[in-house]
Amino acid sequence: MQTWSERDQQVIWHPFTHQWKDRNPITILKGEGCYLYDDQGKSYLDAISSWWVNLHGHAHPYMTQKILEQLQQLEHVIFAGFTHPPAIELAERLLQILPPNQAKVFFSDNGSTAVEVAIKMVRQYWWNHGKPKHTFLALEDSYHGDTFGAMAVGQPNYFNAAFEPAAFHVVHLPRPNSDNINFIIKKITELNESNDIAGFIFEPLVQGAGGMLMYQDEHLDRMIALCRNLGILTIADEVMTGFGRTGAFFACDHLDNMPDLMCLSKGLTGGYLPMGITTCTSDIYGAFLEKDIAKTFYHGHSYTGNPISCAAALASLDLLSSQDCMDRVVRIVYQHHAFMNRLKKIPAVEKIRQCGTILAMDIKSEGPTNYFNSISDTLTNAFLKRGVLLRPLGNILYIMPPYCMNNNELEIVYSVVEEVLTELQV
Repeated sequence: MQTWSERDQQVIWHPFTHQWKDRNPITILKGEGCYLYDDQGKSYLDAISSWWVNLHGHAHPYMTQKILEQLQQLEHVIFAGFTHPPAIELAERLLQILPPNQAKVFFSDNGSTAVEVAIKMVRQYWWNHGKPKHTFLALEDSYHGDTFGAMAVGQPNYFNAAFEPAAFHVVHLPRPNSDNINFIIKKITELNESNDIAGFIFEPLVQGAGGMLMYQDEHLDRMIALCRNLGILTIADEVMTGFGRTGAFFACDHLDNMPDLMCLSKGLTGGYLPMGITTCTSDIYGAFLEKDIAKTFYHGHSYTGNPISCAAALASLDLLSSQDCMDRVVRIVYQHHAFMNRLKKIPAVEKIRQCGTILAMDIKSEGPTNYFNSISDTLTNAFLKRGVLLRPLGNILYIMPPYCMNNNELEIVYSVVEEVLTELQV
C-alpha cells in the first residue's frame, strides 16, 4: 500500500519546491498548540508558525468554535450587492485598531492579492483624476507576492525573471539607513520631477522573504513624509509584519507618518483560512466615488468577504486583544533577546537581528547568500530530525513562533538551534 507521501508525489505540485529533486513531503495528520504530528506519530515544534500565519496555535478551541458557529449559519454569499454581519464587524474592528487615516476595507483572498489590489487602486486613482502615473518606488530585496503586480514591485531575481518583460516600471531604492537616507531623499525628489511616480510600496521594518532584513523606523518615516509632501501615495505591505509580529499590533504603529494604503493577510485569520485585506484613506476611496461608471474599481474574487474567513479573523482579534496574548508577545520578545547572547558564541552565526517576535541570523557557509544556498536543506533536515520545524531562507535562519509557545518549548527550539549550528564546520 502506498504511503500518503508517495500518493502526494504522483498528483501534487508543491509551492517553492525544486521539482527535480526527489522530495518526500512529511504528511501531517494533526496539529495542537505549537505542535504538528505526522503519520508516523512524530511531533514537530512549529517554530515558523506554518509559514508565518499561525498566531495562537493549531486547533485552538476558541478559533474552532467560532468557525463552527459561522459554518452553521452562513458559509458564503456573493459580496457584490450583498453583505453580511461578519464582514461588517471585521471591517469595523480593523478600522478601530489600524492607523486613524484608514477609512475603507477591501476584501480579497491572500497577501499577494491584497498587494495587487493596492497597486491597482493607486494606478486607477491617478487615472480617475486624469493624471495617469505609471512608475512605482519599492525597496531593494523586497518581496510582495507572486501575482503579476506584486511580482513587478518585488526585487527582480530568479523567482520572477521569466515574467520581467510583462512588468511595469519600478525603481528600487536601497533599504534606508543612516548612511544612505539623504541620498534616498534626494533620489526620490529627483525621480518625482518626471511627474510619473504613482506610489511607494514597502514592507515596514522587516523585509521577510528577502532575508528577514531589518531597518529603522526613523528612516522609513522620513521617506513616507517626503512622499506625502510630493503627492506620492504610500502602500504599507503588512502581510507578514501585522498582528503583533514586530512587538506592536502593526509595524506602522512604530511610525509617526501613516501610509495611504495597507495590505493585510497571513496572521489576519490566525492561520486558519485564506483572506487578504487592503485598506485605504477616504481620499483614495473618493477618487472612485463618481457617477462615471468607468471610474468604478472593477476588481473582485469569488470568495471576497467569505463569512467563515471573517469569523476566523474576528476570533483571532478576540484572542489578540486579550492582555494574556500581549503578555505572551512581550515574553517571546524578551526570550529572543536573551537568546541572542548565546548565539553570539557560535562561530557559524553572524548578523544576528531581532524585531519583535522575529529573530534572524545569517549562517556562514560556502555558496551564494540567497535561496540557492544548499545549506538550507541541510539545516532544515537537521532541525526536523530533532523535532523542530525551521525552514531557513537559504543561509538565513529565522525563528517566528506562534504566540502560544511557552518558555519550555522556546527553550527546546533554542537548544536545537544551538546544537545544530555548533556542529557546523565554518
